[in-house]
Amino acid sequence: MSKTDNTMTRPDQAIILRTENLGRSFRSGHELLQVLSRINIEIPGGQLTMLKGRSGSGKTTLMNLLGALDRPSEGQVFFRDLDITALSDHRRDQLRRRDMGFVFQSVALIPTMNAFENVEFALRVAKPDGLDRRQRTEQVLQLVGLERRMRHRTQELSGGEQQRVAIARAIVHQPTVIFADEPTAELDTSMGLQVVQLFRTLVEKEGQTVVMTTHDPNMMELADQVFSLDDGVVQS
Repeated sequence: MSKTDNTMTRPDQAIILRTENLGRSFRSGHELLQVLSRINIEIPGGQLTMLKGRSGSGKTTLMNLLGALDRPSEGQVFFRDLDITALSDHRRDQLRRRDMGFVFQSVALIPTMNAFENVEFALRVAKPDGLDRRQRTEQVLQLVGLERRMRHRTQELSGGEQQRVAIARAIVHQPTVIFADEPTAELDTSMGLQVVQLFRTLVEKEGQTVVMTTHDPNMMELADQVFSLDDGVVQS
């Protein structure tokens, strides 16, 4: 089975996320727009999975459903065999805060804070038990290669460095899975590849699970698994 289909899952890799006949539609006036239809995928832990497709293919909608940011019109999403589509809004908020990290196109860093403060603030919001906030913040900034830039403010960092801060912010509370929606879209190819290579490092050295959307073919070779979407359907 090729990488651009579904790669085979090793026996030691448990399935973190799976969907069953997942669909999402939106009403626009009198018209019903079917954005996703009958999506059945499995995402194992400890891998970099990419959702690829052109603009409007449904990949961001699928990521929002996997990350409990939206609810499906039909079907189910399972996180470690827990049906998250059936959870209350409060339980979904708790799940995201505890087990998920998010990286978006826009880094949305707080400009009045330096890199360390942006990451440490995210850790305070997540409120994980038993973590030394200062030590953990320094650890993840070192992990993303910013140990010498952690006291610099947003405007003093390059676009690639800002995205690294956003990644550090997403992983600082030790989530089970990171969702990255077009994290390289506003970067040049060289910086974009550095960001994806950082995800690769997190997968290989930290056992992190990363789910990323992209339309850039340069990034595909770094993935363990790629799902291709076209008009809301996963192509086999």
